[in-house]
Amino acid sequence: MRSKKTSQWHLAQWLEIRWWKHYLSNKEVTPYLADKRAYWQRLCQVLGVTFKPKSTVLDAGCGPAGLFLILEEQDVIAFDPLLNQYKKLAHFEVDNHPNVRFQNISIENFKPNTTFDWVCCLNAINHVEDWAKGMDILSQAAHPNGQLLLGVDVHNHSWLKWIFRLLPGDALHPHQHDRQDYLKALEDRGWAIKKEHTWKKGFIFDYWLVVCDR
Repeated sequence: MRSKKTSQWHLAQWLEIRWWKHYLSNKEVTPYLADKRAYWQRLCQVLGVTFKPKSTVLDAGCGPAGLFLILEEQDVIAFDPLLNQYKKLAHFEVDNHPNVRFQNISIENFKPNTTFDWVCCLNAINHVEDWAKGMDILSQAAHPNGQLLLGVDVHNHSWLKWIFRLLPGDALHPHQHDRQDYLKALEDRGWAIKKEHTWKKGFIFDYWLVVCDR
């Protein structure tokens, strides 16, 4: 019998692929991917994040149009538990990214055989089944001088996160946390916060970005 947490995760995954199919259904491939590349470039510029040629990068929970779109000179592993579903979308073509090794796997089940200069997880860590284990895996994937780029929706009001956990009020995201939850989790895992940035402000959630050093 599935646990409540596992059932919530399976529901979230079911909703996620349907969200992508609906969202991309009226978007032409070439303009969409150009806009997405521009978005990632703008985000990295605001944060002062640069990826050196030939550096190693992990794009965890990459989705069909993740950060890997702008990582053409790096050695990249990109993974997502819905990757086999994304391959059916016209907007995602594995052969267009010869420097990227794609894997159909969740963050918690990723077992790196190396460590990375950059570990990037954008719009994914609150989708996992086991949040603490996911944070552990991301941290373990970085080499001793590595850096972490994390982007996630965070609650602006701590009391609301408890309500969302009980209802739940956000079926796409099994985990509801605020900034302090993430900052503590990162610091407990040996990360030093280098930069924080609120990319998008909202009443309930902010989309929050953080860059960390070991």
